[in-house]
Amino acid sequence: MALFHVRMDVDIPRDLDPDERAETLAREKKYSQDLQHSGKWVHIWRITGKFSNISIFDVETPDELHEILWNLPLFPYMTIDVTPLNKHASSIK
Repeated sequence: MALFHVRMDVDIPRDLDPDERAETLAREKKYSQDLQHSGKWVHIWRITGKFSNISIFDVETPDELHEILWNLPLFPYMTIDVTPLNKHASSIK
């Protein structure tokens, strides 16, 4: 397994149809919660004051993470920054 730190900043256009916005947000919530239940999306934290989050993913490969991110319903409205994580030499775990 490989861990990744992912920051997602969302910028939904203000003129997006309200029904499309609501439907997209509902699909996003379901998709992300399904991934959390599967153990692939390990943590998700809101960044205070922003429509952004910091998440930790535990996936088999970078390609798997790529597919997960590309399938996010909000992906077209996101700026995403991915950082691979490795065990620190001082970690006791």
